[in-house]
Amino acid sequence: MTHDRLKIFTGNANPALAEEICDAMGLRMAEVSSEQFADGEHYIQVMENVRGADVFVVQPTCTPVDSNLMELLLMIDALKRASAERITAVLPYYGYARQDRKDKPRVPISAKLVAGLLETAGADRVLTLDLHAAQIQGFFDIPVDHLFASPVLIEHFRALSRPSLTVVSPDAGGVERARAFAKRLNCPLAIIDKRREEANVAEVMNVVGAVEGQHCLLVDDLIDTAGTIVKGAEALMKKGAAGVSACATHAVLSGPAVCRIAESPLEEVVFTNSIPLSDAARECGRIKSLSVARLLAEAIRSIHEETSVSVLFI
Repeated sequence: MTHDRLKIFTGNANPALAEEICDAMGLRMAEVSSEQFADGEHYIQVMENVRGADVFVVQPTCTPVDSNLMELLLMIDALKRASAERITAVLPYYGYARQDRKDKPRVPISAKLVAGLLETAGADRVLTLDLHAAQIQGFFDIPVDHLFASPVLIEHFRALSRPSLTVVSPDAGGVERARAFAKRLNCPLAIIDKRREEANVAEVMNVVGAVEGQHCLLVDDLIDTAGTIVKGAEALMKKGAAGVSACATHAVLSGPAVCRIAESPLEEVVFTNSIPLSDAARECGRIKSLSVARLLAEAIRSIHEETSVSVLFI
C-alpha cells in the first residue's frame, strides 16, 4: 500500500504497536524526535515535511498516563503548526475513561477534560478501542471512530474449541459486553453480582447462572489491579466451575495485578497489545497478548480512503 499523503507517527507509549500497524499497511514510520528535559518537560520536533498530509498519531495514554498524554498533545500541536491537513489521534487505550461522570460532590469529569484537550491541541478526529463507556464519544465535538477488540479475542477462544463454555460478566456493568461475547461464541451467559451486606464486611459474590461443570470465561474491558477478576474466578470455582479463564482488551495491570493472577485459579488471561505488557506480565505464564495492529490498520486505511469504517464495528 502506498499513499504519499498518509503518515503515521508514534510517541513513546507503545511504539511496537505502531510499528506493527505500519508493517500491516506497508508504510514507513514517520520520524519525530521526542525527548525530555531534566525537569521532565517534553520536547517534540517533527523530523519530516507534513504539509498537506493526512497524519495519524498512535499513542495510548497508559502508564505513565500524564506523561504519555502530554507527549500526545504536544505532537498534535507540532503537526498542526507544521500545516498537516488532518490529524487523527489514535488512542488504543483512552486514559481517564473511568472518570466519566460526577459520582461524588466536587469532582471533575476527567474523561471530558481529556477530550477537550485533544480538540484544543488540534486533533481533527479520534480513533479509539474499547472505551470504558461508549458514551465518552459524546464528549467530543469531532468525529470519533470507536472500534472493538472482540473479533480478535473471540477468534482466540473459538479456536480453542472448549466444550461446555459459559461467558461470565464479572459485574452488572459489564453484562452488555459479556452478552455480545456469548452470542458470538454461541454459549450461555452468567453474571457475578457483587454486594456488601453490611458496612466493613467483605463483599459477597453471588453467581447468577449455571456454571457447575462449565469452563467459564470472564470478560471485561480492562484489568487494573485484578482484584475483581480474581475474586470472580474464585467465586466461580466455589460454584463448581470446571475451569476459569479471562480476557480483557486493556492490560492496565497496576500494583499487585500480575502476582494476583499468578496465584489465582485463572488458567489464562488474554489481553490485546493496546497497552504494552510489563516485564513481569510477559514472564507470567498465564498472561497472553494478542495483536490488534491489523484491526487498527484497517481502520486507518478506511479513514484515509474515506470509506466506511462501520464494517469493523462488531
